[in-house]
Amino acid sequence: MSQTVDRALTVLPLLAEGPATLDQVARRLGVHKSTALRLLRPLCDHGLVYRRPDQRYRLGARLFSLAQEAMESLDVREIAHPHLLRLNAETGHTVHLAVYEEDEVVYIDKVDSRYPVRMYSRIGRPVAITVAAVAKLLLADLPEDERRALAERLDYPKYTPHSTPDAPAFLAELARVREQGWATDLGGHEESINCVAAPVRGPDGRVAAAMSLSAPNVVVGADALVGLLPQVRRTAEAVSAEYCGRRTEPDRTAGPDEHSDEHEERP
Repeated sequence: MSQTVDRALTVLPLLAEGPATLDQVARRLGVHKSTALRLLRPLCDHGLVYRRPDQRYRLGARLFSLAQEAMESLDVREIAHPHLLRLNAETGHTVHLAVYEEDEVVYIDKVDSRYPVRMYSRIGRPVAITVAAVAKLLLADLPEDERRALAERLDYPKYTPHSTPDAPAFLAELARVREQGWATDLGGHEESINCVAAPVRGPDGRVAAAMSLSAPNVVVGADALVGLLPQVRRTAEAVSAEYCGRRTEPDRTAGPDEHSDEHEERP
């Protein structure tokens, strides 16, 4: 029975490449036509596969419906939280998770640092959208016309001398973030607070959320915090993998020098 189920499931990625005849399915699976037909029939009965009038088989509408239902039931916060706790335990610094909703970037999870100095950020509150590292990642992933329209209607408060001054500077920063795949806020919102962030991607490759590591200068300097960027990125990649259904554990044994490509990307 398990072999039959395994063979039946291999039909789905095959048909994801495009419609196929019974002969083509049998040939790709390396089975007789009668066996291929036995595998296809229950998939057709359940709407996962559809036989077209030209006798070719394609993926069925029920499969797309199930996929949509599965996506809607995913809770990125629930998936990410154990990874945020682990990163916090390893570094001691504050970890945030944020999403983009209705022209705002909002924190949906936070794990406080182990140090007495705490950040004022709160779950459910919007971030300083023009300077926050998580906001840069989420907005950089928007289509270009949406990025430009949003940048033009935003205000640009001068929180510190390092704050983003205007729309052209913001768009240039988003372009850099989009290209490099990570973001920083080095004293842009609070001069004494630095932050590095990495994206959590969904099955479609788009940025579904952004996670960050933040710390005040009195605890760790900007250079030292940026040095933790590879660790943040590995954690975000582990969250992305689990969010997409490819459960993995982040590599906690390798240091930055063992990931030379990430090490060289440090600003």
